[in-house]
Amino acid sequence: MAAPFAPDPEPGRGGGALVSWAERTARWDRRPAGRGMVRFVFYGRVSTEDWQDPVTSRARQREQAEALVRGHGQIVADFFDVGQTRKLAWACRPQSATLVAQLADPDRGWDAIVIGEYERAFYGSQYAAMAPLFEHYGAQLWMPETGGRVDYQCEHDEKTMTVLGLSSKREITRTSIRVRTAMAAQTREQGRYLGGRPPYGYRLADAGPHPNKAHAAWGRRAYRLEPDPAAAPVVRWIFAQRLAGHSVARIARALNEAGVPCPSAADPGRNKHRTGAGWTLGTVTTILQNPRYTGRQVWNRQRTDTELADPGNVTLGHKSVPRWNLPDGWVISNRPAHPALVSEADFIAAQDINAAFGPYGNGSRLRASRFGCNHEVTAVQTVTLSAVRNYRFGDPALMFLFCFAGSLAYQTDQIHVNLAIENLPRGISHHMGTDENG
Repeated sequence: MAAPFAPDPEPGRGGGALVSWAERTARWDRRPAGRGMVRFVFYGRVSTEDWQDPVTSRARQREQAEALVRGHGQIVADFFDVGQTRKLAWACRPQSATLVAQLADPDRGWDAIVIGEYERAFYGSQYAAMAPLFEHYGAQLWMPETGGRVDYQCEHDEKTMTVLGLSSKREITRTSIRVRTAMAAQTREQGRYLGGRPPYGYRLADAGPHPNKAHAAWGRRAYRLEPDPAAAPVVRWIFAQRLAGHSVARIARALNEAGVPCPSAADPGRNKHRTGAGWTLGTVTTILQNPRYTGRQVWNRQRTDTELADPGNVTLGHKSVPRWNLPDGWVISNRPAHPALVSEADFIAAQDINAAFGPYGNGSRLRASRFGCNHEVTAVQTVTLSAVRNYRFGDPALMFLFCFAGSLAYQTDQIHVNLAIENLPRGISHHMGTDENG
Protein backbone atom coordinates (compact mmCIF):
# COMPACT_ATOMS: atom_id res chain seq x y z
CA MET A 1 0.00 0.00 0.00
CA ALA A 2 1.38 3.42 -0.96
CA ALA A 3 2.44 5.72 1.82
CA PRO A 4 0.14 8.69 2.44
CA PHE A 5 1.31 12.10 1.23
CA ALA A 6 3.22 14.16 3.80
CA PRO A 7 1.22 17.08 5.21
CA ASP A 8 1.91 20.55 3.78
CA PRO A 9 4.28 22.25 6.28
CA GLU A 10 2.82 25.62 5.35
CA PRO A 11 -0.98 25.42 5.21
CA GLY A 12 -2.45 27.42 2.35
CA ARG A 13 0.82 27.37 0.39
CA GLY A 14 1.14 24.97 -2.54
CA GLY A 15 4.23 22.90 -3.23
CA GLY A 16 5.20 22.23 0.38
CA ALA A 17 8.79 21.54 1.37
CA LEU A 18 9.98 21.21 -2.23
CA VAL A 19 8.97 24.79 -3.05
CA SER A 20 10.68 26.14 0.07
CA TRP A 21 13.84 24.24 -0.74
CA ALA A 22 13.85 25.50 -4.35
CA GLU A 23 13.48 29.12 -3.22
CA ARG A 24 16.39 28.75 -0.82
CA THR A 25 18.68 27.46 -3.61
CA ALA A 26 17.77 30.52 -5.69
CA ARG A 27 18.95 32.76 -2.88
CA TRP A 28 22.16 30.76 -2.63
CA ASP A 29 22.79 31.48 -6.33
CA ARG A 30 22.57 35.23 -5.73
CA ARG A 31 24.93 35.14 -2.77
CA PRO A 32 28.02 32.94 -3.38
CA ALA A 33 28.31 30.23 -0.78
CA GLY A 34 30.80 30.91 1.93
CA ARG A 35 30.96 34.67 1.24
CA GLY A 36 27.51 36.07 1.72
CA MET A 37 28.31 39.08 -0.47
CA VAL A 38 28.86 39.44 -4.21
CA ARG A 39 32.32 40.43 -5.40
CA PHE A 40 31.97 43.08 -8.11
CA VAL A 41 34.34 44.56 -10.66
CA PHE A 42 33.54 48.06 -11.85
CA TYR A 43 33.75 48.91 -15.55
CA GLY A 44 33.65 52.47 -16.88
CA ARG A 45 34.79 54.48 -19.87
CA VAL A 46 35.45 58.06 -20.91
CA SER A 47 35.66 58.91 -24.60
CA THR A 48 38.38 61.57 -24.82
CA GLU A 49 40.89 63.25 -22.55
CA ASP A 50 40.58 66.58 -24.38
CA TRP A 51 36.89 67.31 -23.82
CA GLN A 52 36.14 65.33 -20.66
CA ASP A 53 37.93 65.08 -17.35
CA PRO A 54 38.76 61.38 -16.84
CA VAL A 55 39.18 61.80 -13.08
CA THR A 56 35.79 63.45 -12.56
CA SER A 57 33.99 61.11 -14.97
CA ARG A 58 35.49 58.02 -13.36
CA ALA A 59 34.57 59.18 -9.86
CA ARG A 60 30.98 59.89 -10.90
CA GLN A 61 30.52 56.57 -12.64
CA ARG A 62 32.02 54.65 -9.73
CA GLU A 63 29.81 56.41 -7.20
CA GLN A 64 26.75 55.38 -9.21
CA ALA A 65 28.02 51.80 -9.30
CA GLU A 66 28.70 51.78 -5.55
CA ALA A 67 25.21 53.07 -4.80
CA LEU A 68 23.71 50.30 -6.94
CA VAL A 69 25.54 47.42 -5.23
CA ARG A 70 25.38 48.79 -1.70
CA GLY A 71 24.09 46.03 0.59
CA HIS A 72 24.69 43.34 -2.03
CA GLY A 73 28.47 43.22 -2.12
CA GLN A 74 31.59 45.25 -2.67
CA ILE A 75 33.74 46.36 -5.62
CA VAL A 76 37.07 44.54 -5.58
CA ALA A 77 38.63 45.76 -8.85
CA ASP A 78 38.29 48.54 -11.43
CA PHE A 79 38.54 48.49 -15.23
CA PHE A 80 38.35 51.95 -16.81
CA ASP A 81 39.03 52.84 -20.44
CA VAL A 82 40.22 56.38 -21.24
CA GLY A 83 40.01 57.88 -24.72
CA GLN A 84 38.00 54.97 -26.16
CA THR A 85 34.80 55.52 -28.11
CA ARG A 86 31.74 53.45 -27.29
CA LYS A 87 31.65 52.31 -30.92
CA LEU A 88 34.63 50.05 -30.25
CA ALA A 89 33.75 46.49 -29.31
CA TRP A 90 34.77 45.22 -25.88
CA ALA A 91 37.58 43.19 -27.41
CA CYS A 92 39.05 46.38 -28.94
CA ARG A 93 39.14 48.48 -25.76
CA PRO A 94 42.22 47.81 -23.61
CA GLN A 95 40.56 47.60 -20.18
CA SER A 96 37.35 45.85 -21.22
CA ALA A 97 39.45 43.36 -23.21
CA THR A 98 41.43 42.60 -20.04
CA LEU A 99 38.17 42.09 -18.15
CA VAL A 100 36.86 39.72 -20.83
CA ALA A 101 40.12 37.76 -20.74
CA GLN A 102 39.56 37.06 -17.04
CA LEU A 103 36.10 35.56 -17.57
CA ALA A 104 37.40 32.08 -18.37
CA ASP A 105 39.57 31.99 -15.23
CA PRO A 106 37.75 30.07 -12.46
CA ASP A 107 39.97 31.86 -9.91
CA ARG A 108 39.32 35.33 -11.29
CA GLY A 109 38.34 36.59 -7.83
CA TRP A 110 35.01 38.24 -8.70
CA ASP A 111 31.42 37.25 -9.40
CA ALA A 112 29.75 40.17 -11.18
CA ILE A 113 30.31 43.24 -13.34
CA VAL A 114 28.73 46.55 -12.33
CA ILE A 115 28.42 49.51 -14.68
CA GLY A 116 27.66 53.10 -13.70
CA GLU A 117 25.95 54.04 -17.01
CA TYR A 118 24.77 51.85 -19.87
CA GLU A 119 26.24 54.19 -22.52
CA ARG A 120 29.70 53.87 -20.99
CA ALA A 121 29.75 50.14 -21.71
CA PHE A 122 27.47 49.30 -24.61
CA TYR A 123 26.53 50.68 -28.02
CA GLY A 124 24.13 49.34 -30.63
CA SER A 125 24.06 45.55 -30.46
CA GLN A 126 27.11 45.14 -28.21
CA TYR A 127 25.03 43.89 -25.27
CA ALA A 128 23.52 41.14 -27.41
CA ALA A 129 27.07 40.05 -28.32
CA MET A 130 28.46 40.12 -24.77
CA ALA A 131 25.53 38.82 -22.66
CA PRO A 132 25.89 35.17 -23.82
CA LEU A 133 29.58 35.30 -22.89
CA PHE A 134 28.85 36.68 -19.42
CA GLU A 135 26.15 34.07 -18.89
CA HIS A 136 28.37 31.24 -20.11
CA TYR A 137 31.04 32.00 -17.52
CA GLY A 138 28.56 32.71 -14.73
CA ALA A 139 29.31 36.43 -14.46
CA GLN A 140 26.41 38.61 -13.34
CA LEU A 141 25.81 42.03 -14.86
CA TRP A 142 24.44 44.92 -12.79
CA MET A 143 23.29 48.26 -14.21
CA PRO A 144 21.29 51.23 -12.86
CA GLU A 145 18.91 51.06 -15.83
CA THR A 146 17.56 47.70 -14.61
CA GLY A 147 17.67 48.60 -10.93
CA GLY A 148 20.29 45.98 -10.20
CA ARG A 149 21.10 42.58 -11.65
CA VAL A 150 20.27 41.94 -15.30
CA ASP A 151 18.31 38.73 -15.83
CA TYR A 152 19.71 37.19 -19.01
CA GLN A 153 16.57 35.07 -19.44
CA CYS A 154 14.03 37.80 -18.74
CA GLU A 155 12.24 39.11 -21.82
CA HIS A 156 11.68 42.49 -20.15
CA ASP A 157 15.39 42.95 -19.46
CA GLU A 158 16.20 41.85 -23.01
CA LYS A 159 13.86 44.49 -24.44
CA THR A 160 15.29 47.13 -22.11
CA MET A 161 18.83 46.39 -23.27
CA THR A 162 17.75 46.52 -26.92
CA VAL A 163 16.07 49.92 -26.47
CA LEU A 164 19.07 51.29 -24.58
CA GLY A 165 21.42 50.10 -27.34
CA LEU A 166 19.39 51.88 -30.00
CA SER A 167 19.19 54.99 -27.82
CA SER A 168 22.98 54.98 -27.35
CA LYS A 169 23.51 54.72 -31.09
CA ARG A 170 20.95 57.44 -31.76
CA GLU A 171 22.68 59.77 -29.30
CA ILE A 172 25.97 59.40 -31.15
CA THR A 173 24.31 59.99 -34.52
CA ARG A 174 22.40 63.07 -33.38
CA THR A 175 25.47 64.57 -31.71
CA SER A 176 27.54 64.01 -34.84
CA ILE A 177 24.92 65.71 -37.02
CA ARG A 178 24.62 68.71 -34.68
CA VAL A 179 28.38 69.18 -34.43
CA ARG A 180 29.02 68.84 -38.16
CA THR A 181 26.17 71.18 -39.04
CA ALA A 182 27.42 73.79 -36.59
CA MET A 183 31.01 73.55 -37.82
CA ALA A 184 29.88 73.89 -41.44
CA ALA A 185 27.89 77.03 -40.60
CA GLN A 186 30.73 78.56 -38.59
CA THR A 187 33.14 77.96 -41.48
CA ARG A 188 30.87 79.17 -44.27
CA GLU A 189 29.27 82.18 -42.56
CA GLN A 190 31.94 83.30 -40.09
CA GLY A 191 35.18 81.90 -41.51
CA ARG A 192 35.98 80.81 -37.97
CA TYR A 193 39.19 79.00 -37.12
CA LEU A 194 37.96 75.67 -35.72
CA GLY A 195 41.13 74.41 -34.09
CA GLY A 196 43.92 72.04 -34.98
CA ARG A 197 47.48 72.78 -36.02
CA PRO A 198 47.82 75.87 -38.23
CA PRO A 199 49.06 75.12 -41.75
CA TYR A 200 52.77 75.58 -42.34
CA GLY A 201 53.29 79.24 -43.21
CA TYR A 202 50.77 80.50 -40.67
CA ARG A 203 50.70 81.00 -36.92
CA LEU A 204 47.85 81.60 -34.49
CA ALA A 205 46.89 85.13 -33.46
CA ASP A 206 44.40 86.26 -30.84
CA ALA A 207 41.00 87.21 -32.30
CA GLY A 208 39.29 88.45 -29.15
CA PRO A 209 36.78 86.82 -26.78
CA HIS A 210 35.16 83.57 -27.86
CA PRO A 211 31.92 84.17 -29.84
CA ASN A 212 30.01 81.93 -27.45
CA LYS A 213 29.19 84.05 -24.40
CA ALA A 214 29.42 81.13 -22.01
CA HIS A 215 32.87 80.19 -23.28
CA ALA A 216 33.93 83.84 -23.21
CA ALA A 217 32.84 84.04 -19.57
CA TRP A 218 35.15 81.12 -18.82
CA GLY A 219 38.02 83.06 -20.37
CA ARG A 220 38.27 81.20 -23.68
CA ARG A 221 39.58 83.20 -26.63
CA ALA A 222 39.03 82.98 -30.37
CA TYR A 223 41.97 82.63 -32.75
CA ARG A 224 42.72 83.37 -36.37
CA LEU A 225 45.54 82.62 -38.77
CA GLU A 226 48.22 85.14 -39.63
CA PRO A 227 51.32 84.70 -41.84
CA ASP A 228 54.42 83.38 -40.12
CA PRO A 229 57.26 85.77 -41.11
CA ALA A 230 59.71 82.89 -41.32
CA ALA A 231 57.66 80.23 -43.11
CA ALA A 232 55.23 82.25 -45.28
CA PRO A 233 57.94 83.15 -47.88
CA VAL A 234 58.72 79.45 -48.27
CA VAL A 235 55.10 78.66 -49.07
CA ARG A 236 54.96 81.45 -51.67
CA TRP A 237 58.21 80.19 -53.21
CA ILE A 238 56.88 76.61 -53.40
CA PHE A 239 53.81 77.72 -55.32
CA ALA A 240 55.90 79.95 -57.61
CA GLN A 241 58.24 77.09 -58.46
CA ARG A 242 55.35 74.74 -59.12
CA LEU A 243 53.67 77.27 -61.40
CA ALA A 244 56.98 77.63 -63.21
CA GLY A 245 56.76 73.94 -64.05
CA HIS A 246 59.21 72.48 -61.55
CA SER A 247 58.46 68.98 -60.26
CA VAL A 248 57.53 68.32 -56.66
CA ALA A 249 60.65 66.18 -56.26
CA ARG A 250 62.93 69.00 -57.40
CA ILE A 251 61.23 71.51 -55.11
CA ALA A 252 61.80 69.18 -52.15
CA ARG A 253 65.45 68.63 -53.11
CA ALA A 254 66.04 72.37 -53.50
CA LEU A 255 64.64 73.08 -50.05
CA ASN A 256 66.80 70.36 -48.51
CA GLU A 257 69.89 71.60 -50.40
CA ALA A 258 69.26 75.12 -49.07
CA GLY A 259 68.97 73.85 -45.50
CA VAL A 260 65.41 75.13 -45.05
CA PRO A 261 63.83 73.34 -42.06
CA CYS A 262 60.83 71.23 -43.00
CA PRO A 263 57.50 71.96 -41.23
CA SER A 264 58.03 69.38 -38.47
CA ALA A 265 61.55 70.71 -37.77
CA ALA A 266 60.38 74.34 -37.82
CA ASP A 267 57.66 73.57 -35.25
CA PRO A 268 58.75 70.48 -33.28
CA GLY A 269 56.38 71.23 -30.42
CA ARG A 270 53.35 70.50 -32.62
CA ASN A 271 55.01 67.65 -34.50
CA LYS A 272 56.36 65.35 -31.84
CA HIS A 273 55.17 62.36 -33.87
CA ARG A 274 57.41 63.30 -36.81
CA THR A 275 61.18 63.02 -37.22
CA GLY A 276 61.82 66.39 -38.87
CA ALA A 277 64.48 64.79 -41.06
CA GLY A 278 63.78 66.89 -44.14
CA TRP A 279 61.43 67.85 -46.94
CA THR A 280 59.66 64.99 -48.70
CA LEU A 281 57.38 64.66 -51.71
CA GLY A 282 54.43 64.27 -49.36
CA THR A 283 55.29 67.44 -47.45
CA VAL A 284 55.47 69.60 -50.58
CA THR A 285 52.35 68.00 -52.08
CA THR A 286 50.38 68.64 -48.89
CA ILE A 287 51.26 72.34 -49.04
CA LEU A 288 50.38 72.61 -52.73
CA GLN A 289 46.99 70.98 -52.14
CA ASN A 290 45.95 73.05 -49.11
CA PRO A 291 43.29 75.59 -50.15
CA ARG A 292 43.61 77.58 -46.92
CA TYR A 293 46.62 79.37 -48.40
CA THR A 294 44.11 81.34 -50.53
CA GLY A 295 42.87 83.14 -47.39
CA ARG A 296 39.62 81.18 -47.30
CA GLN A 297 38.73 79.04 -44.34
CA VAL A 298 38.10 75.48 -45.56
CA TRP A 299 36.63 72.63 -43.55
CA ASN A 300 35.66 69.01 -44.27
CA ARG A 301 38.55 68.22 -46.56
CA GLN A 302 38.79 64.91 -44.74
CA ARG A 303 36.04 62.68 -43.39
CA THR A 304 36.01 59.66 -41.10
CA ASP A 305 34.22 56.56 -42.35
CA THR A 306 33.42 53.48 -40.30
CA GLU A 307 33.83 49.94 -41.54
CA LEU A 308 33.97 46.50 -39.97
CA ALA A 309 37.15 45.92 -37.99
CA ASP A 310 37.14 42.32 -39.19
CA PRO A 311 34.56 41.16 -41.76
CA GLY A 312 35.15 37.61 -40.55
CA ASN A 313 34.16 38.50 -36.98
CA VAL A 314 31.42 41.12 -36.83
CA THR A 315 31.44 41.07 -33.02
CA LEU A 316 34.64 43.14 -33.11
CA GLY A 317 32.54 46.10 -34.22
CA HIS A 318 33.70 48.91 -36.47
CA LYS A 319 36.89 50.90 -36.94
CA SER A 320 37.37 54.50 -38.07
CA VAL A 321 39.00 55.05 -41.46
CA PRO A 322 40.01 58.62 -42.53
CA ARG A 323 39.44 59.44 -46.19
CA TRP A 324 39.86 62.59 -48.29
CA ASN A 325 36.82 64.32 -49.71
CA LEU A 326 36.70 65.65 -53.25
CA PRO A 327 36.65 69.46 -53.52
CA ASP A 328 32.89 69.49 -54.10
CA GLY A 329 32.49 68.19 -50.54
CA TRP A 330 34.55 70.98 -48.95
CA VAL A 331 32.95 73.75 -46.89
CA ILE A 332 34.51 77.08 -47.95
CA SER A 333 34.05 80.42 -46.22
CA ASN A 334 32.00 83.00 -48.09
CA ARG A 335 34.62 85.69 -47.41
CA PRO A 336 38.40 85.64 -46.87
CA ALA A 337 39.12 84.73 -43.27
CA HIS A 338 42.88 85.43 -43.04
CA PRO A 339 45.67 86.91 -45.20
CA ALA A 340 46.31 84.88 -48.35
CA LEU A 341 49.75 83.50 -49.21
CA VAL A 342 48.71 82.67 -52.77
CA SER A 343 45.90 83.93 -54.99
CA GLU A 344 42.93 81.72 -55.73
CA ALA A 345 43.83 81.76 -59.44
CA ASP A 346 47.38 80.56 -58.72
CA PHE A 347 46.14 77.85 -56.36
CA ILE A 348 43.74 76.53 -59.00
CA ALA A 349 46.50 76.65 -61.62
CA ALA A 350 48.74 74.58 -59.32
CA GLN A 351 45.99 71.98 -58.99
CA ASP A 352 45.68 71.81 -62.77
CA ILE A 353 49.41 71.09 -62.99
CA ASN A 354 49.05 68.30 -60.43
CA ALA A 355 46.12 66.85 -62.38
CA ALA A 356 48.16 66.85 -65.59
CA PHE A 357 50.49 64.27 -64.07
CA GLY A 358 47.58 62.05 -63.01
CA PRO A 359 46.27 58.99 -64.87
CA TYR A 360 43.73 61.09 -66.78
CA GLY A 361 45.90 64.15 -67.52
CA ASN A 362 48.02 64.98 -70.52
CA GLY A 363 51.46 65.37 -69.00
CA SER A 364 53.15 65.92 -72.35
CA ARG A 365 51.71 69.44 -72.47
CA LEU A 366 54.06 70.55 -69.70
CA ARG A 367 57.34 70.84 -71.52
CA ALA A 368 60.81 71.11 -70.10
CA SER A 369 61.20 74.47 -71.87
CA ARG A 370 59.82 75.90 -68.64
CA PHE A 371 62.99 74.62 -67.00
CA GLY A 372 65.20 76.34 -69.58
CA CYS A 373 65.75 73.40 -71.97
CA ASN A 374 63.98 72.29 -75.11
CA HIS A 375 63.45 68.57 -74.75
CA GLU A 376 60.37 67.06 -73.11
CA VAL A 377 60.68 65.80 -69.55
CA THR A 378 57.13 65.20 -68.35
CA ALA A 379 56.50 62.74 -71.17
CA VAL A 380 59.14 60.52 -69.55
CA GLN A 381 57.53 61.04 -66.14
CA THR A 382 54.15 60.11 -67.61
CA VAL A 383 55.61 56.88 -69.02
CA THR A 384 57.08 56.18 -65.58
CA LEU A 385 53.69 56.57 -63.94
CA SER A 386 52.16 54.23 -66.50
CA ALA A 387 54.83 51.64 -65.78
CA VAL A 388 54.13 51.88 -62.04
CA ARG A 389 50.40 51.46 -62.57
CA ASN A 390 50.87 48.43 -64.84
CA TYR A 391 53.67 46.77 -62.89
CA ARG A 392 51.07 44.91 -60.81
CA PHE A 393 50.64 42.54 -63.79
CA GLY A 394 54.17 41.27 -63.20
CA ASP A 395 55.69 42.04 -66.62
CA PRO A 396 59.54 42.13 -66.26
CA ALA A 397 59.76 44.50 -69.23
CA LEU A 398 57.64 47.05 -67.39
CA MET A 399 59.95 46.82 -64.41
CA PHE A 400 62.92 47.67 -66.66
CA LEU A 401 60.96 50.53 -68.21
CA PHE A 402 60.13 51.90 -64.77
CA CYS A 403 63.79 51.87 -63.67
CA PHE A 404 65.09 53.44 -66.90
CA ALA A 405 62.43 56.16 -67.17
CA GLY A 406 62.67 57.04 -63.49
CA SER A 407 66.44 57.40 -63.72
CA LEU A 408 66.19 59.66 -66.77
CA ALA A 409 63.56 61.88 -65.14
CA TYR A 410 65.68 62.22 -62.01
CA GLN A 411 68.82 63.18 -63.94
CA THR A 412 66.94 65.80 -65.97
CA ASP A 413 65.48 67.35 -62.84
CA GLN A 414 68.84 67.29 -61.05
CA ILE A 415 70.40 69.51 -63.75
CA HIS A 416 68.23 72.40 -62.60
CA VAL A 417 68.32 71.99 -58.80
CA ASN A 418 70.86 74.77 -58.43
CA LEU A 419 68.64 77.15 -60.40
CA ALA A 420 65.77 76.49 -58.01
CA ILE A 421 68.01 77.03 -55.00
CA GLU A 422 69.16 80.36 -56.36
CA ASN A 423 65.53 81.46 -56.63
CA LEU A 424 64.83 80.86 -52.94
CA PRO A 425 63.75 84.07 -51.19
CA ARG A 426 66.63 85.91 -49.62
CA GLY A 427 67.04 85.37 -45.92
CA ILE A 428 64.93 82.21 -45.62
CA SER A 429 67.78 80.17 -44.19
CA HIS A 430 68.63 83.01 -41.82
CA HIS A 431 65.06 83.40 -40.55
CA MET A 432 64.26 79.69 -40.33
CA GLY A 433 67.53 78.41 -38.94
CA THR A 434 70.54 76.66 -40.46
CA ASP A 435 69.68 73.01 -39.84
CA GLU A 436 71.35 71.30 -42.80
CA ASN A 437 69.06 68.27 -42.39
CA GLY A 438 65.86 70.32 -42.85
